[in-house]
Amino acid sequence: MNKTNPKNSSTAIRLTQFTTGGGCACKLRPQDLEKVLVQIPVLHNDHVLVGPDNHDDAAVYKIDHETALVETVDFFTPVVDDPYWFGAIAAANALSDIYAMGARALFALNIVGFPSKTLPMEVLKEILAGAQQKCEEAGIPILGGHTIDDEDPKYGLVITGRIRPDRILTNGNAKPGDLLILTKPLGTGILTSGIKKQLTPDSVMDQVIRQMATLNKQTSEVMLAYPVSSCTDVTGFGLLGHLSEMTRASKTDATVRYEKIPLLPHTEKLAMENVIPAGTKNNYEYTSPFVDYAENIAFYQKLILNDAQTSGGLLIAIPGKQAHPLLNDLVKKNINAHIIGEFTQTGTGKIRVR
Repeated sequence: MNKTNPKNSSTAIRLTQFTTGGGCACKLRPQDLEKVLVQIPVLHNDHVLVGPDNHDDAAVYKIDHETALVETVDFFTPVVDDPYWFGAIAAANALSDIYAMGARALFALNIVGFPSKTLPMEVLKEILAGAQQKCEEAGIPILGGHTIDDEDPKYGLVITGRIRPDRILTNGNAKPGDLLILTKPLGTGILTSGIKKQLTPDSVMDQVIRQMATLNKQTSEVMLAYPVSSCTDVTGFGLLGHLSEMTRASKTDATVRYEKIPLLPHTEKLAMENVIPAGTKNNYEYTSPFVDYAENIAFYQKLILNDAQTSGGLLIAIPGKQAHPLLNDLVKKNINAHIIGEFTQTGTGKIRVR
């Protein structure tokens, strides 16, 4: 099975009606999560190159001087109605952490929560088929997994990857003078909330589903030909949430220019109509203390910058002289990449939006 049209579903079931949240917008509030994690001691190990104290995209464990394992896990509730595309999007989203670290994916394991008493097993089959096709596109096998009976459908993957220890891209190495490249337009959280409420037009729904199901594999491969300073992917904590992880870890301030940021069609319209997921509002509250907005930035625009993305693009910090050549190579591969700002000076991680 390899579906090409998001509107062609073999079931009449709307998956988004079986859950209150959706996609990465159903993450725990970052401010609540931090309060818990700070109370859990980190067990240090000489083989751990990137661990929980780094707030990075994936964990990295050194095997020897040539090889390190990169490990990530990601799952969520349905972000779209079609089971096949839900599986494909969840797989693309999980794989993104591997690509953000500059690693090569090796294999995956399924994570499934499924309401077997309220949904037919055909739905589960389509979810797994969508993920399988996406992993085949990534060039990796799914080798098994774990399932539970659950009231809300949930799906995701554990991904194991490989990288040389001296080639790891973290979110904490951006430097003053680096430019900031974003490789997918924003708006998936707002638009998928619109899908759930049947407010997103079919043509836009088609575009947002295809974008979320697009792997960041090719983006990562192009990026690795350049001296990238730092990288992360933009998912549930929104553009400013993930950028703040970069700025604070790098101890570098940054400026973002709203007019340079690509947006999916209909995003601003729905944002102005207050079609906003709870996760986006939580992100705005979380980032407000360390973001300085210019007076001309409207409240709905602030929410867009904090919109909880599902399977978003990569956020790349690269020395200024290399930014435009990298951007040109990305655009040649039909990747919708844009330079959206810069890292300005050594500091506390403050972000300015202009």
